[in-house]
Amino acid sequence: MSTPAPTLDSIAWLLLVALSLVWGASFFFAEVALVELPPITIVTLRMIIGVAGLWAIVAVIRPVMPRDRATWRDLIVMGLLNNAIPFSLIVTGQIWITGGLASVLNATTPVFGVIAAHFFTSDERLTPNRLAGVVLGFLGVVVLMGPSVIGNSEAQLIGGAFLLAAAVSYATAGLWGRRLRHLPPVSAATGQASCSMVMLIPVALVLEQPWKLAMPSAEVWGSLVGIGLLSTTLAYLMFFAILKRAGGSNVMLVTLLVPPSAILLGVLILAEPVSIEQLLGTALIGLGLVAIDGRLIKRWFRKSI
Repeated sequence: MSTPAPTLDSIAWLLLVALSLVWGASFFFAEVALVELPPITIVTLRMIIGVAGLWAIVAVIRPVMPRDRATWRDLIVMGLLNNAIPFSLIVTGQIWITGGLASVLNATTPVFGVIAAHFFTSDERLTPNRLAGVVLGFLGVVVLMGPSVIGNSEAQLIGGAFLLAAAVSYATAGLWGRRLRHLPPVSAATGQASCSMVMLIPVALVLEQPWKLAMPSAEVWGSLVGIGLLSTTLAYLMFFAILKRAGGSNVMLVTLLVPPSAILLGVLILAEPVSIEQLLGTALIGLGLVAIDGRLIKRWFRKSI
C-alpha cells in the first residue's frame, strides 16, 4: 500500500509565500555586499550571523537538539547541500549576472526536484499535473524576466552555470531533508546551519583572506545583517516547518515564488514599475502552483462530472 503524497495545506502555503519574500530579498542583499566583499566571505558572514540568531532562539525556547551520530551526519550533509554549496555558487554567480536573473535560474530547482523525487521516493511520484505545473512555473519565470534571460554573453553563461549547479544542489537537499523530518524545525535549522558555518569558515580564510580586506561600509553591514537574520535565521525556521508539513518537493516550490516576490519588493520599496511581462509571468507561475497542488483541479473535475 503506497503512502499518500504530502500536500500543501493553508498554513504551509502562507509559510511558502513568506519564505519567498525573505529569500527573494537575499539576492538584493548579496548584490549590495558584492560591491565591497568577495563571495565566500559574504556567505560565511551570512552563516555566522544567521547561526548566532538561530542559537539565540534555541537558548530561549530550548528545543530538543539531536545527540546521536546518525542525525548529525545527516545534518552535515544537509548543511553542505542546502547552504555551503548553493549559497557559494549563487553569490559567486552574481559576479556575472544580476540578482533578478539569478532568482530566475534558481527557480529551476523544482524541475530537478520533482523529477528526482519521482525516482528516489515512494510518496512524491511525478504525476501529469505536477509535471505540467513545473513546466508552467518555469515558463512563468522566464517570461517574467523578459529579454534579460536570452543573453548569450560568456559572462552570463558562466554565471548561469553556477546558478544551475546551485539549483541541483537545492533539489538534492530537498530530498535529503526528509531524513530530518523527525526533528523540530528550529533544531533542524540550527544543526544544518551550524555545520555549514563550520565548513565555510576555513574555506573563506584560505581562499579570500578576509582580514586583509577594508572594513565594509554601513550599507554592506546592513545587507549582511539582513541576509543573515532574515534570509537565513528566519528563512530556515520556515523552510523546515514547510518540509515537516508538506514534504521535500513541495518546499522547493518556493523558488518559483522568489522572482515575483523580488518584483513585489521592488514595487513596494523602490517604487519600480511593473511590466506586462512581469504580470504574465506571475500569472503563469500561479497556474503552475495550482497545477502542482492539484486540489483546485480535482474540485473542478468533481463539479464537472
